[in-house]
Amino acid sequence: MLTHQDAAAAGEALIGREVVAPLVTQRIKPSPRLLSRLLSLHEAAAHLAKTAPDILGKPEVGRAIDQALAEAMVACLANGHPVNEGRAYRHHARVMQRLEDTLRANPEGPLYMADLCKAAGVSHRTLIECCQEHLGMSPKRYLLLRRMHLAWRALRREDAGSTTVTEIATNYGFWELGRFSVVYHSMFGESPSTTLRRSPEDPGLGEASEVGLKFAEFA
Repeated sequence: MLTHQDAAAAGEALIGREVVAPLVTQRIKPSPRLLSRLLSLHEAAAHLAKTAPDILGKPEVGRAIDQALAEAMVACLANGHPVNEGRAYRHHARVMQRLEDTLRANPEGPLYMADLCKAAGVSHRTLIECCQEHLGMSPKRYLLLRRMHLAWRALRREDAGSTTVTEIATNYGFWELGRFSVVYHSMFGESPSTTLRRSPEDPGLGEASEVGLKFAEFA
């Protein structure tokens, strides 16, 4: 958690002034680029805590994560614009709630754009607007990341003697196997086949590599 004192100190160091809370509570909307950076860092930290918690015990790793998150948070607060919570905003919030309910009801299976549009009750164009506003990314990008992480979990869980990378990849909608391998390696730092062969008890270098790449890119 970023305390008021920490936020004030980070703001003074990074932008030359404190990040002061407004007198009246209001929502701040960062740019999609800044929000996407913050969400990516948060995702990387959560992934590391889940898959390789021992790494978090290293002081240099903890400090790097703290500093990167603080910098991203200050950038969002300092450059964000107050949100006018009018009818359109409330409509978009309801759309995102329906989207969240759909994802929660389908934690394992792959979902596609038509599924999300139908569940949210909006057109593709409106869904793009909602996701950019609330997630800082397009629904297509969000679905790709979700399916990639589902494939990663399956590869970690399954036995290399009873399944193949092709079977798992196609189960999650990746039929361009060459492209799947390239994107997978860029996200997790190792090939899908390496993950599949790895013991479930062995966190391996893939997870640490993913976090390192993300923090190197966004910090």
